[in-house]
Amino acid sequence: MATNYEQPNQTAGETNKRSGGAISSVVDWINDRIPMTRVWNMHIAQYPAPKNFNFWYLFGSLAILVLVNQIVTGIWLTMNFVPSAEGAFASVEYIMRDVEYGWLLRYLHSTGASAFFVVVYLHMFRGMIYGSYQKPRELLWLFGMLIFLALMAEAFMGYLLPWGQMSFWGAQVIISLFGAIPVIGEDLTLWIRGDYVISGATLNRFFALHVIALPLVLVILVFLHIVALHEVGSNNPDGIEIKRKKGSVAEEDKPNFKFHEYYTSKKDVVDAIPFHPYYTVKDILGVAGFLILFCWVVFFMPEMNGFFLEAPNFEAANPLKTPEHIFPVWYFTPFYAILRAIPDKLAGVVAMGASIVVLALLPWLDRGKVRSIRYRSKWHKLNIAQFVVTFLILGWAGATPQTVFSTILSQICTVTYFMFFVLLYVYSKNEVTKPLPTRLTK
Repeated sequence: MATNYEQPNQTAGETNKRSGGAISSVVDWINDRIPMTRVWNMHIAQYPAPKNFNFWYLFGSLAILVLVNQIVTGIWLTMNFVPSAEGAFASVEYIMRDVEYGWLLRYLHSTGASAFFVVVYLHMFRGMIYGSYQKPRELLWLFGMLIFLALMAEAFMGYLLPWGQMSFWGAQVIISLFGAIPVIGEDLTLWIRGDYVISGATLNRFFALHVIALPLVLVILVFLHIVALHEVGSNNPDGIEIKRKKGSVAEEDKPNFKFHEYYTSKKDVVDAIPFHPYYTVKDILGVAGFLILFCWVVFFMPEMNGFFLEAPNFEAANPLKTPEHIFPVWYFTPFYAILRAIPDKLAGVVAMGASIVVLALLPWLDRGKVRSIRYRSKWHKLNIAQFVVTFLILGWAGATPQTVFSTILSQICTVTYFMFFVLLYVYSKNEVTKPLPTRLTK
């Protein structure tokens, strides 16, 4: 009787073994033609991440999550959107009222745009306070700034698509700024609009760029950003490199390792843990918290009192009726305030452009030898604090009607904004800092 029961179990075991062998064979066949497993291990499973990542390091993963949300919801929205001056606004209303769950897709996309900038701004702030732009991560920072510029262009062009009052007139104001450029300004403005005024031609080309060209650019830049990050390794709250060769002082003093060195001697690496499962679990927890807040906004407050979706944008675009107050979405308002702070149009455009360029130059403006704010001087901490306050005030000033008070406040904050970089360049060379730890701390 025992023999009769053993035979089926043996057959099932052989079946599972053959099944596992078949899957393994398929995986091996793929790996022989494309390094799927090796890439997975290098960039996720066995990527050596510093062991002291904190809350601030969550926003990089959240940025990828929001990017995926924007791409997926954008694809579904385009299925019912009509990119023409006659049909754009009506198609948005159709999506909101008649398409099944169209309202949800639209709010996921509009809220996702604001969430994208919240996450990116916090991600950039983390890079600033921990010196993630310093050598050898200059190119990583530049790729991040290119992502920021592409995201701004993507958001601006997407903002025109609903063809509401604020979309139309906001685009009118921003596009007209290019006319301030000497010699080529007028021709450039005409080329961007595709017409002598903002019309269906403008909407159509913005739609093509928003749906196809710029998402492709963003995905490529994100890929390059991650490749650059994983080549030099992640920074950490202490701003010191991961050490090698446990127990060997000479080896521990060497700079950050490369991937091939990690895989050949990963047992000797100290202060680093595999990204998976340790940080994937932490990221999943952070994603859950983010999604709770994100869904609360989507379901209960998608307009965010006019900051995410402005009231004038629920009216169809009317070239003959100007809104009482014209200002961009909240994530553009700090730079818009700098533009308005300067009476001369060309000088305002130059100052607004310089405010972004100077951010990209941070790796060369900061001449300090210490990265993390933990070990830098009190003057650096005060400088960072005033920069944050300045940025927030500029954001408020750019989102309010222009008055004498808001103009003066914008002018003062424009000066303090640029003074952050001037002061950083001056004091960072001979900055008195705290001693750096020899190993990563918590």
